[in-house]
Amino acid sequence: METLNVSNVNLTYPGLYSDQAVIALKGVNLEIKSGDFVVALGASGCGKTTLLNLMAGFIAPSAGLMAGFMAPSAGEITLGERRITGPGADRGVVFQKHALLPWLNVIDNTEFGLKLRGVDKATRREVAKRNLALVGLQDFHRHMIYHLSGGMQQRVGIARALTCDPAMLLMDEPMAALDALTRETIQELLLKVWQLTNKMFFFITHSVEEALFLGSRLIVMSPRPGRITHTYELDFNKRFLENGNARAIKSSRDFIDMREQILGIIYGDERQSGNPELLHA
Repeated sequence: METLNVSNVNLTYPGLYSDQAVIALKGVNLEIKSGDFVVALGASGCGKTTLLNLMAGFIAPSAGLMAGFMAPSAGEITLGERRITGPGADRGVVFQKHALLPWLNVIDNTEFGLKLRGVDKATRREVAKRNLALVGLQDFHRHMIYHLSGGMQQRVGIARALTCDPAMLLMDEPMAALDALTRETIQELLLKVWQLTNKMFFFITHSVEEALFLGSRLIVMSPRPGRITHTYELDFNKRFLENGNARAIKSSRDFIDMREQILGIIYGDERQSGNPELLHA
């Protein structure tokens, strides 16, 4: 069982001049184990995506000036015994926009990571078929990406992220552009995938309801500089997996009370920081 550890991470983005530097993260500590579904919530600009990019290895130490200046200014992130210094097959990423290759069909997109790793066609096709079935796309192998709905495209993105069998899935607001009904459908699908795979999930959202429904643990981050100010252990996702009734969970008294408590924290942070941008409940 592997564990991801974020240990006392600070990160500063430099400005054109020294007095324009932006402290994005300060003193962030986080541990994620197999079977954890951690959701990060906070005001816009609080460093959620920066933290995910560090976990993914998109921001990491480098010999090159352009990449190196964004390396963590303190602390480190490890997965198992390995320090994260760049992207790797042990971490799958699902983006806000699907980032699929439009000239490839569904199954070719899904198996693409294995193809880059030199896996033979029969093996990678078998793995891709299994993961497409997991997300309900077993009948769409030959369809082109531009023939699919937004929700189906995100399902392909999830299947592709799973195909290299990563220890962890990183998801940066993957449902932000979906309509409400499709969003709820994908939420339920994600929980079933989480249950079946027992992988680590790190998920970013601006929706408090989505965060409470999906997460086994919720972290709330402060406005810049980003820090984890509140942590909550949740069981709404497990209750859904037991009874299959999402609306009953989301309309329950304890769910609503928790939603209002979290909204109070975030709106309080917004007012304190002077940021007029409001979040979606």
